[in-house]
This record gives sequence, structure tokens and C-alpha cells, in this order.
Amino acid sequence: MKSLRPYIIVVFLLGAIQLSHGQLFSKERLSNLETFDSRPLSWGYFLGFNSYDFKFTYNRKFENYNTDIEVASQAGFNVGLIGDMRINDYLNLRLEPGIYFAQRNLTFPRIEEEADYLREVKSTYVHLPLLLKVSTKRLNNFKPFVVGGISKSINLGSNENNPEDNYFGQFRMTRNTNYYELGFGIDFYLYYFKFSPSIRGVFATSDELVRDRNPLSPWTSNIASMKTRGVFINFTFQ
Repeated sequence: MKSLRPYIIVVFLLGAIQLSHGQLFSKERLSNLETFDSRPLSWGYFLGFNSYDFKFTYNRKFENYNTDIEVASQAGFNVGLIGDMRINDYLNLRLEPGIYFAQRNLTFPRIEEEADYLREVKSTYVHLPLLLKVSTKRLNNFKPFVVGGISKSINLGSNENNPEDNYFGQFRMTRNTNYYELGFGIDFYLYYFKFSPSIRGVFATSDELVRDRNPLSPWTSNIASMKTRGVFINFTFQ
């Protein structure tokens, strides 16, 4: 996840700047958007960054055969919409459909041919999470929260139904994947809108690898399961 470190730093810098103006340590308590949280429904959008990775589990009978697949994650981009339903002062149910652009480069060190040891896995996800947001009590113009839930994605670049496999240079994944998610963030109540930076981890619950037709394929035969892991940094505007 090294590629996202600069963006994580930006999130915390933005938080520090806002806190310095949020009257946190001041006796004067100025409140923006005082009735915002009383709305039964609210809407918004988000922009952000992602870093996807894979967790590999290997077949024991192939322990000495290409069990050191390397994954190089690259920072991707997120954009989407938010629908928020208030349950009470501390709980909100959220739907956050979005488009996520991602890339992971897989290296198979024990494959000698230069054209075969690297696979660029480019994915465009339609990501559909249903999340429960648990907030603390609002303090002046900010309110921390944790968020968790389940999600489903449709990988538009999966190549699942492509008849060509790794022997033709095509790395294939399942089109549909389920996940669970967990993260945290802070709501900042600005003068005209609510701004919420957040960090969230996403973890696939099922194997996503579509194996090559050859049962002795040097790319896929030794893999028992391949599951996505990812980090999302989103900036929400409501």
C-alpha cells in the first residue's frame, strides 16, 4: 500500500487544518449546518483514491513451484454517489455506488520468458457497498465515525468469459465479487456543506481467479485462492 501513503498524509493534514479552525479548544462554540443531521435522507458524492492488492493462498502440493507471486499495487481513482438514511443520532445507513479504476501488476519470477512473467491486471469496478455508519456525539463542527458493512463489485475488465487464457497473455478473474468493509473518518461541518475524509479497508470473501485450461499452468495451477484486499481514501461532500 506504499503508493497511497502521500494521500493518507493529505487526509490527516486536512483534518489538522480544519480542527485548528473548528473551535475545538475555544470557549466560543460556532456551529455550521446545525440541523443537517436531523434530515431523514441526505445525498452527496465522493472522490478518492484506491490501492488494490491480492492475497494468495497456494496449493500445498505445489509449495516449491512458483509460490512467490509478487504484487505491485498502483494508486487508482474513485468517484461515486452517496445516499444516507438517518436511523438515530448515532447511526446512519449508507449506500455508496461508485466507479473504481485500479491496476495491479503481477510478477511470476520463476517464469523465464520476458513476455510471460508479467501480467498487468487492469480493473474497472462498479462497486456497490451497503454500510452502517456509527458516529460519536458532534463536537462543535466535527464528528468522528466508524463505518462497516458488505459490498459487491462488478469487474468490467475481468476477462472471465474470454476464451484466451495466460497462454495468450490474458489473466482472467471472476466478474462478480463480494466483500466486507471497515473504516473510519471525520465529518467536518463547513458553512455550506459537510466534508468527510475517510479511510476504509475492503476484503474479498471468495476466490476471484479464473484458472487456465491447462491443469499444469505455471500461472494458475499452484494457486488455491486469490482474494482482493484494498484501501480506499474517499473525500465526501454532502
